[in-house]
Amino acid sequence: MDAGSMNSSSYLKAQSRSPLQEQFLHRKNSKDNLDRFIPNRSAMDLDYAHYMLTQGRKGGKENPTATVNSPSREAYRKQLAEALNLNRTRILAFKNKPPTPVELIPQGHLSSSLHYQAKPAKTRRCIPQTSERTLDAPDLVDDFYLNLLDWGSKNVLAIALENTVYLWDASNGSTSELVTVGDEDGPVTSVNWAPDGLHLSIGLNNSNVQLWDSASCKQLRTLRGCHRSRVGSMAWNNHILTTGGMDGKIINNDVRIRSHIVETYRGHQQEVCGLKWSTSGQQLASGGNDNLIHIWDRSVASSNSATQWFHRLEEHTSAVKALAWCPFQGNLLASGGGGGDRSIKFWNTHTGACLNSIDTGSQVCALLWNKNEKELLSSHGFTQNQLILWKYPSMLKMAELTGHTSRVLYMAQSPDGCTVATAAGDETLRFWNVFGVPEVAAKAAPKANPEPFSRFNRIR
Repeated sequence: MDAGSMNSSSYLKAQSRSPLQEQFLHRKNSKDNLDRFIPNRSAMDLDYAHYMLTQGRKGGKENPTATVNSPSREAYRKQLAEALNLNRTRILAFKNKPPTPVELIPQGHLSSSLHYQAKPAKTRRCIPQTSERTLDAPDLVDDFYLNLLDWGSKNVLAIALENTVYLWDASNGSTSELVTVGDEDGPVTSVNWAPDGLHLSIGLNNSNVQLWDSASCKQLRTLRGCHRSRVGSMAWNNHILTTGGMDGKIINNDVRIRSHIVETYRGHQQEVCGLKWSTSGQQLASGGNDNLIHIWDRSVASSNSATQWFHRLEEHTSAVKALAWCPFQGNLLASGGGGGDRSIKFWNTHTGACLNSIDTGSQVCALLWNKNEKELLSSHGFTQNQLILWKYPSMLKMAELTGHTSRVLYMAQSPDGCTVATAAGDETLRFWNVFGVPEVAAKAAPKANPEPFSRFNRIR
């Protein structure tokens, strides 16, 4: 064998080897080669391979001394190759083109999914479990039927401690005494800020109501002749001050005129302990010790005779003091029952229908809606004296706040809607950052829906 043949043989041998094969060839004992490569002969054309190795390449560059075929022989070879499908240059080849890979997730869906995931998730609000600040409130009257705490639009909080009304400025933490009434007039039984945040109405045990200018600390006037006994609840509607007394009467007072009594609502048989005007000022909700709620409509009010209620709601089984109008749905009212009832109920005040009722397990003293989220805060009496934050409308408990050691009788909300002040029979005033940070709350505020058909007296 010449050197050229040896070189060609070694070249072909080197081309046919792979690293895997080399590993087995280096083994001395053939018994160690327990695995071998078995080709799939169905994918190979061995006859064509033999022909190409022995005859097909003779006329190429590797064999320049080969004799030249005649034209007739060459034509015959081409016809034979076409008939036998031998015009191929690859020995081993796929008979069919390999299938294209299938997209398990379409590209459009993938891009949209990634875009959706890229949106920042809504951060969960952290609700502090303890009060932010605690102030002493000595001589605070422990009476479920009174309303001794209110927070005005000028960020000043008013609280009545027996015969004295104090003002606490939330902007700087300063405290001032507004008025102290005599024992023949007191104690103070209710306080309520006018919408301007400057004028304060003070209800007294002797049935009178005093109006004060908080900026000058001067009394403006006294409203007399409204009730025969103490005034435990009040609510402002622009220039109209509505008062509720132990005598069961509800009086609308126009504070601009000398004869201030302009409307009288008669419906309760016992003390009126809860009064709240709707956001539109069209409807008034009243709750009493007779377990009743009345809805009064200003459009049908008359100054000549006692006005008939618009709806009379009788589902509660105990006194109803806690009332709160929903800030994002004008005709939705929440109410809470006393110790014998312990429920929170929701009402459609246009139809008078009870939409839902939740048993809270304890006396409901006050209710407040979150102005920035769909949430409701309730304060309770025996036995846990806690605050409960509810998610509306599912009414799932979001948080339960404890700290007071006596029933939480009074609640008031800051002007920005984020902080809640509570006063309890334990003679403490606590501040809770339960409704969030003002900057975050302002962005999350839900759009309010006005009361439908509020301009119409009747719907036919």
